[in-house]
Amino acid sequence: MHAELPDCINAATKNLKDADWTEYPTYLQSRPQESEFSAIKLLISLCRENEFRLHIVHLSASQALPVLRAARLEGLPVSVETCTHYLHFQAEEIPRGATQFKCAPPIRSAENREQLWSALKDGTIDLVATDHSPCPPEMKRFAEGNFQTAWGGITGLSVALPVMYTEARARGFSLTDIARWMAEAPAKLVGCELQKGKIAQGYHADLVVFDEASEFQVTRERLHHRHAFSSYLGEKLKGEVKATYVRGRLVFADNAFHGKPEGRELPV
Repeated sequence: MHAELPDCINAATKNLKDADWTEYPTYLQSRPQESEFSAIKLLISLCRENEFRLHIVHLSASQALPVLRAARLEGLPVSVETCTHYLHFQAEEIPRGATQFKCAPPIRSAENREQLWSALKDGTIDLVATDHSPCPPEMKRFAEGNFQTAWGGITGLSVALPVMYTEARARGFSLTDIARWMAEAPAKLVGCELQKGKIAQGYHADLVVFDEASEFQVTRERLHHRHAFSSYLGEKLKGEVKATYVRGRLVFADNAFHGKPEGRELPV
């Protein structure tokens, strides 16, 4: 579930009708933490009443963490993810008109970001995803820089691992932690935990060759999606993906893809 209640958002937005929507704080005020907190409380109540499996996607509001911890202690089947951009960026540094940073829920404060990291450490947050959401540049309204009318979504799939390594390393976490958050836990969530998410006998040889000592600056050439813009452009990151193997087959090396795309449908 995407956990935001529209009533909270609509009420907050109504109070901002004369505000400057090129300023990021205006957009942030339009999607208060209460919208996530209220939605998650409602979902947990429904989970308790109807006994269904609940997964909260792209959590950004630290205000909701205590009720998620309580749900865990109660034994409810609840899991939650956050995203790389919530763990890397902070609202205080988003420039005026920089609509490449718009997403929903929004990027919040530096203090909020650190609380999300603490929740990863204590297991309240299970995993980290990208919520990769590309679009043509015109949908981001770069010319007008209007956070209200711009498309909401962050493109971060191409640099997700270096972003996580940069931030995790600065807080004392290891590659083992990142592998748990970005490989093992997602595999378990989608039911592939007997084949994916670990380097172990009997598992698919899905491997990443990662240079921890390397540092680089994100440029358009690093963005392997159709429209090469991103909120990560210009960021200096630690760690670099040198190669990627899927089931033992080389599919990416030296910042380029190898072979033809292939895959299979996973039945639900």
